Amino acid sequence: MKKKSISISLEDEQMARHIALLVQKASKYESAVYIQSGEKKVNAKSIMGMMTLGMDISENLEIMADGSDEEAAVEGIIEFVRGIEA
Repeated sequence: MKKKSISISLEDEQMARHIALLVQKASKYESAVYIQSGEKKVNAKSIMGMMTLGMDISENLEIMADGSDEEAAVEGIIEFVRGIEA
């Protein structure tokens, strides 16, 4: 399993859109992909799971992946998140 932490800072009005795009990005990987915020860990490929994560505008997240492309999955999700902050 590959894990990496990231801090995010997003605009509140764009949160739902960013979550939907993040789910699409995570779904491109074969590995199981999870995002953890505090004590809550959800499947990053599940729109309902991601919406229940309750991310704030500024948040510390742990990105985790387990599978054949786990390293690419974690790095790809982090690159995606950094791209939407810009």
